[in-house]
Amino acid sequence: MLVEVENNEGALILAAGGILEQQNNAELRIALVHRQRYQDWSLPKGKQDPGESLQQTARREVWEETGIPARFAGFAGCVHYHHGTQPKVVLYWKMVPKRQAPFKPSGEVQDITWLSPAAALDKLSYAEERKLLQQVYQLW
Repeated sequence: MLVEVENNEGALILAAGGILEQQNNAELRIALVHRQRYQDWSLPKGKQDPGESLQQTARREVWEETGIPARFAGFAGCVHYHHGTQPKVVLYWKMVPKRQAPFKPSGEVQDITWLSPAAALDKLSYAEERKLLQQVYQLW
């Protein structure tokens, strides 16, 4: 369901994404994507399309940005911040690949990397996503 909440600054932006996990030689790795437009490294995420549930948004965005079809492994948490003058809330689910697929760069995402949660903290561009990983993986 798309929820639009008006406030003094504009409509609330709802988005969803995933912490895509895989085991690599018994070590947990998570996917980060590089977006040329923003020159950042982030968790795969994106805005909710009309008529989509937030879980549908998360699954679609992970697939669009990584090329990997994924299944849910539990709710991870949310982050909130302002995108320009609009408030934005992003809900994240832990996800695991249904199957592996080769990464193909797109107009939105140019690269993907798989890192341990601790190494991902150093690579992520946004403090909100770093805080989320710290909570999810108890990295203090």
